[in-house]
Amino acid sequence: MRAIFDQELEQIGDDLLRMSRHVADAIRDASEALRTADLELAQRVIDADAKVDELERELDERCVLLLARQQPVATDLRTIVSALRISASIERMGDLARHIAQVVRLRYPEPAVPASAQRLFDGLAEAAVKVGTDVVTLLETHDLELASAVERDDDVLDDLHTQTFRLTLADSWQGSTAETVDVTLLARFFERFGDHAVSVARRITYLVTGDLVAGNGNADG
Repeated sequence: MRAIFDQELEQIGDDLLRMSRHVADAIRDASEALRTADLELAQRVIDADAKVDELERELDERCVLLLARQQPVATDLRTIVSALRISASIERMGDLARHIAQVVRLRYPEPAVPASAQRLFDGLAEAAVKVGTDVVTLLETHDLELASAVERDDDVLDDLHTQTFRLTLADSWQGSTAETVDVTLLARFFERFGDHAVSVARRITYLVTGDLVAGNGNADG
């Protein structure tokens, strides 16, 4: 019986890893579509998000069944509950990549980001892609140093997000109303992507250390 339970736990870990890989691809492709106004690539990101949603549903059902059938305690319970929280964060990261792609589709054939903001969004994209890649590696390794690095990467996204407000509120800003709205929303999507990655990192820290204070901080507020 224990061997079957361990196999189920391993499958949950594999599913989380698959979700994270899909999401890492999504943020990379959404960022590239945003940079190049690539409608076809944006549509692929939008369509592919359904797979992440499906994986989350399957994983959550598996977790609930394990809770009902096995009534796990201690470390096993912590693992399953953490998996539910992590899957929700990763699914939301996929949604945010899709939102970026939807803005690209909405503004096509025009670019969603004006030239004056492009360098700033290059920075946002680079930081978000790094976060997405790091989350994949974190789920593979449970490396606490990498978990801390994800939080530092999120600080970069937060700073760049703040810079978008300075840009659009400056007297020199000449963007249209639509461009101002797009820049504000897109920067928020990137910033929230990082926030949810931090949630994943903190749950991994909790899994490894059992420290509820350090590992169960709320990055979703």
